[in-house]
Amino acid sequence: MKNEPIDVFPDAPMSEHCTFRIGGSADVLCVPHTEAALAFALAQAKELGLPVTILGNGSNVLISDDGIRGVVIKLMGGLTALEMRPDGRIWCEAGVPLKRLCTFALENDLTGLEFAYGIPGSVGGAVYMNAGAYGGEIKDVLQAVRLLDIADGRIFEKPASELKMAYRNTPFTDKKHVIIGAYFSLKTGDRNAIREKMEELLGRRKASQPLNYPSAGSTFKRPAGAYAAALIDGCGLKGFGVGGAKVSEKHAGFVINAGGATCRDVRELMAEIKRIVYEKEGFVLEPEVELIGED
Repeated sequence: MKNEPIDVFPDAPMSEHCTFRIGGSADVLCVPHTEAALAFALAQAKELGLPVTILGNGSNVLISDDGIRGVVIKLMGGLTALEMRPDGRIWCEAGVPLKRLCTFALENDLTGLEFAYGIPGSVGGAVYMNAGAYGGEIKDVLQAVRLLDIADGRIFEKPASELKMAYRNTPFTDKKHVIIGAYFSLKTGDRNAIREKMEELLGRRKASQPLNYPSAGSTFKRPAGAYAAALIDGCGLKGFGVGGAKVSEKHAGFVINAGGATCRDVRELMAEIKRIVYEKEGFVLEPEVELIGED
């Protein structure tokens, strides 16, 4: 129910909960509205021996056609607190859309998050993968995170200086903790200048990326010494497809759902891209999109 601390959806089609619009059903989908509700959901799953998958907005994932067994806990739409703290930091729960956080910073004349405007993920997801664009990364403005230890249910906070975050690399990918929220430290700036920068970068994003098609964003990480999109484009793979999955003709770094794509289509296409790029260019591409669910 809407006013309950946890919304529960059995047999939930995950294609409706990810930006790729691909994937089978989850046994159970839960959306907790408080950190206490999140802790309760995790404890119940542990007591029942059910596997747990944590999802933000589902914007950087490829979900199996066979779905996800156990419990999926989706933070987007549930943990949505966003406020200025007396010490000047922004406190933001993990389920807040990243775009909303950027707008909130603008409304408070704070600069530093312009690069993230238009990234379609949640704040928790952005911290989880250290999202970045146009020369900026979440680690540049992250001050601390609030975490829940999956093993014992302990809730604690950790300063960003202890996290050793790097390009698309954070300690959270070990899946031992759930990101409840984050504190951001930004600098005071001119509101008009901040707005202009946000609009400029959003315009660049719209002009260069296939935003009119479902996708999971950049499909591959940037290899050392090169750019994945340039390598894929250089191999003549724009427009190359398998089933309903296709390399975008607008931006070679994106695999898109051109219509009716399955997880298998995407995985086969990714494997072909990796093979061809390695054979022609000598670079090994690693997925940036996270594969989840049953094979």
